[in-house]
Parts: sequence; C-alpha cells; structure tokens
Amino acid sequence: QIVENKLAACVNIVPKVISIYEWKGKIENDSEALMMIKTRTSRVDELIAFVKKNHPYEVCEVITT
Repeated sequence: QIVENKLAACVNIVPKVISIYEWKGKIENDSEALMMIKTRTSRVDELIAFVKKNHPYEVCEVITT
C-alpha cells in the first residue's frame, strides 16, 4: 500500500531479522522483518502517520535520515 498510495518510491523488506530488546522489564528475542522505505522529504510526515496507523506493534520504530 505504501508504494500504491505514492507515499514512497520503493520499499525494501529484509525478512527474518533477529531483534533483542527490553519490553516491559523483560528481555525479548524475536524474529522480525525490517523495512527500508525510500521517499521524498515532503512525504515523511504522511508516511510516518501511515506506518503508525497500520503497524501491529504497540510502539513501532521509525528512523529517518
């Protein structure tokens, strides 16, 4: 939907990334997918809102550069 809705020109998905993190006082070790989304600066705010709305996690991580 991200590319279809023109929020980004390209999305790279890296499956089966292992993430180790602390959540609610407990160390977790999970397999996740990593998405790298390439978009214009003018679309970043709209893209972040879309990701937060559609991501299944209570707190999702979004990194911009």
